[in-house]
Amino acid sequence: MTHRNSPLSVEGRRRLVERCKTRPIAHVAAEMGISRATASKWVHRHREFGEVGLLDRSSTPKQSPTAAPNVVVREVERMRREHKWSAARITFELEQVGIQISRRTVSRILTDLQLNRRRFIDPTGESNREARKIVARCPGHMVHLDVKKVGRIPDGGGWRAHGKDSPEARAVARTKTRGTRAGYVYLHS
Repeated sequence: MTHRNSPLSVEGRRRLVERCKTRPIAHVAAEMGISRATASKWVHRHREFGEVGLLDRSSTPKQSPTAAPNVVVREVERMRREHKWSAARITFELEQVGIQISRRTVSRILTDLQLNRRRFIDPTGESNREARKIVARCPGHMVHLDVKKVGRIPDGGGWRAHGKDSPEARAVARTKTRGTRAGYVYLHS
């Protein structure tokens, strides 16, 4: 997915490739406000992969060599569900069987499995957290309301606008004694 400030969308990349068929890459890149290297990248991807090469790619790595093996993840989950052990205890128990893993890694695994809090597991070891879904019974059943707290400024402004001993400030002070007071107004939208 292109980011907010990206100069080239998928359509922009198509236009770039079309223009580069008849003109030098450096000239087209300068016209489009991108570097020559970026323009070359998209032209070469189009030559190699066709239209598919112009689409956005996932930025996630294909391999994560330092990720915990699936066997270790399953063992951490089993220990948590069966014994409800803490991350420190799970780390200790894994070290006893020859698996070296840090407590922080165990904590991350438990968070990924949504088992990071003991209260999320019932006595049988099952997860007791259900995904909550809010569903409207009919259109207009649920309404979103925004509330904004705004300072109430007296007519003519306050003493900051005119000075503390000005006639306008004295007029505002007189209105305070009559019952209209400064404070806040809440705007609902």
